Amino acid sequence: MFDPYGSSLNGPVMWSRPQHGPQEHPHASMVLILGVLGVFCCGACAPVAWVLGARSLREIDAAGGIYGGRHQVMIGLVLGIIGTVFMVCGGVLFLLLVIGGHG
Repeated sequence: MFDPYGSSLNGPVMWSRPQHGPQEHPHASMVLILGVLGVFCCGACAPVAWVLGARSLREIDAAGGIYGGRHQVMIGLVLGIIGTVFMVCGGVLFLLLVIGGHG
């Protein structure tokens, strides 16, 4: 029998499994958000992003490809380091202004 639509219902049906990459690490988005907040808004979030990012990177590396989101964690980690440096420099500058302002 001729099928004008080109489908063959007589042969075996081939089901393809969906191809998914590795699952995103549970803390990947949180590290990125904390890193951004630590640089631009709330400096206290930066050290948390640094510590959480370092721990998440170790977990991603140890998981053997099960976890993804390495780029998000890496960006959040770097932003956490930068935000921590900004926070420390701002604190030192504040102390110098308070101590030196009375001279």
